[in-house]
Amino acid sequence: MPSFMLNCSQLISADNPFIDELPLWIGSSGKTVIKSPNCSPKQRKTLCRRITEPQRTTTVENMAEKIVYLLAYHVLFIMFVWAYWQTIFTKPLNPLKEFHLSHSDKELLEREDRGESQQEILRRLAKDLPIYTRTTSGAIRYCDRCYVVKPDRCHHCSVCDKCILKMDHHCPWVNNCVGFSNYKFFMLFLTYSLLYCLFVTATDLQYFIQFWTNGLPDTQAKFHIMFLFFAASMFSVSLASLFAYHCWLVCKNRSTLEVFRAPAFRHGTDKNGFSLGVSKNFRQVFGDEKKYWLLPVFTSLGDGCSFPTCLMNPDPEQPASPSGNAAIKSDGETHLFPAKPLRESQSRLLSNGLSWAESEGTGNKDCQGTINPAMTMEKET
Repeated sequence: MPSFMLNCSQLISADNPFIDELPLWIGSSGKTVIKSPNCSPKQRKTLCRRITEPQRTTTVENMAEKIVYLLAYHVLFIMFVWAYWQTIFTKPLNPLKEFHLSHSDKELLEREDRGESQQEILRRLAKDLPIYTRTTSGAIRYCDRCYVVKPDRCHHCSVCDKCILKMDHHCPWVNNCVGFSNYKFFMLFLTYSLLYCLFVTATDLQYFIQFWTNGLPDTQAKFHIMFLFFAASMFSVSLASLFAYHCWLVCKNRSTLEVFRAPAFRHGTDKNGFSLGVSKNFRQVFGDEKKYWLLPVFTSLGDGCSFPTCLMNPDPEQPASPSGNAAIKSDGETHLFPAKPLRESQSRLLSNGLSWAESEGTGNKDCQGTINPAMTMEKET
């Protein structure tokens, strides 16, 4: 048992000539000397050197810095978990009831063997629906598994075995389809997860540098710091590329599926058919209320079944009609663009609230569809 305890700085130093005569033992704090009969001279010299050397730590000493780190970390962590939760547990929306075939229509469609007869039935059913896209062959888009006339931008997910409104992709990381109902949540999930990883990487960087310059104490924390830095930095790189890609999709108003297969309208395929300009494309996903843009709450515009379309390049030499609708002449006939090609919930996205054609310069530049006078009316007649 130790017989006494003194402050080391008051008792000895590494240069004390009588150090070999003192039976000493250094406490775990490195600040105390405990009398012990079992301490060799070599051990005593080593322990005394420990006293005189400055202690190296991996903790933040400044209180203000601690508060900033804690607040930033927990805010990012909470927002990350909230957005992740919303992305996982928000149920993807399916087409409305009006797009589903009735029992009699199903039987009528199944009795027809010829594709032309089936398409005639589907055209009749889709006549009053807000549908403007077709298959690449010009046929009505129909799902024979869900028995629905597919709304614009709707696709059948083979994993969920359902038709998903404005389907972007089925994400294995969230085990859910990313579509109209949770695309905003998915974007915020990418945003906060990227910021979270960048924060961890930035705050760990100084200790990672000390690791390679032998500035860290020889403890297990060295391995933790190295692993944390590599994991956070690698996730930051992968998340940054995915985040940048989806930001580009939002600005172009495209989905991942539409990048690989451009939507087909009656005038032909058009990869920018739904683009209304960067500002309106952004608001279509995040909504009009700026205070909700960074919160994982649903604010996307529309019902997911109909979307504003950019169906043609305005002809600068063609005067507009008195009503403000675009007029196109073909073989002596004049066709007017309908004033309201979509539902009221989406109409405010269009310039002046009425016209299909985008009046802004950015919108005009995105519209790549060719002018086909015979195909200006999207509703079947």
